[in-house]
Amino acid sequence: MWLYKNPVTPSYVTTPVMFCIAVFTPIVVIFIFFSLRGERTDLIQALLAVGLALPLCGIITNSIKNIYGRPRPDYFWRCFPDGKMTSDLHCTGDLDTVMEGRKSFPSGHSSFSFCGLTFCALYMMGKFHIFESQGRGSALKLCISGSPLFASLMIALSRTADYHHHWQDVLVGSLLGLSIAFMCYRQYYPFLTHVSCDKPYAMLTPYSELPRTDSRVSLNYSERKDIEAAIHMI
Repeated sequence: MWLYKNPVTPSYVTTPVMFCIAVFTPIVVIFIFFSLRGERTDLIQALLAVGLALPLCGIITNSIKNIYGRPRPDYFWRCFPDGKMTSDLHCTGDLDTVMEGRKSFPSGHSSFSFCGLTFCALYMMGKFHIFESQGRGSALKLCISGSPLFASLMIALSRTADYHHHWQDVLVGSLLGLSIAFMCYRQYYPFLTHVSCDKPYAMLTPYSELPRTDSRVSLNYSERKDIEAAIHMI
């Protein structure tokens, strides 16, 4: 029982605060770029992407929690609040508190914060062209776009400091949230190394997939049709 006899402490980052950070941070960033660039299609596509990522993360995380049922590090004191263990190991604590104590794996704080804030980081990296030739060499843009990842890491680590999760719960939850955010982002936006990584697929034409050429070179009608047909075949 030594693994589950850690003291009961309040959360450093409460659930409502975590939800506000994970949900509203990417939404605020999306609207900031919309106010600066005025691209309505990008606004809609970004909201659709984050609107897919967060509910999907919540469904998967809570499904695993209920199936796995791992006790939290403070489970002993949830089960026996008076510190006296019964001979039949029947919990004497509040039923809801005890049931909540069996939802340690994976960490919901970790998965949800990494999902929302990773999407926010990817979105800003795309807008700043961090990994594309236009934006390389800017330490300020790199730090700004990477700051949501640092915030999500601090939220995840706080769950071990307040004895609400084991380190394995935090690790798996963080990877789960990061993976879902990346998957949903890529459904709507190209790779960060793409020349048009700041625009969603809905704004890209077949010709934007072609390598950059001299702007003075023009293609006639038949050549453009041949290129378009080749792209569709690919």
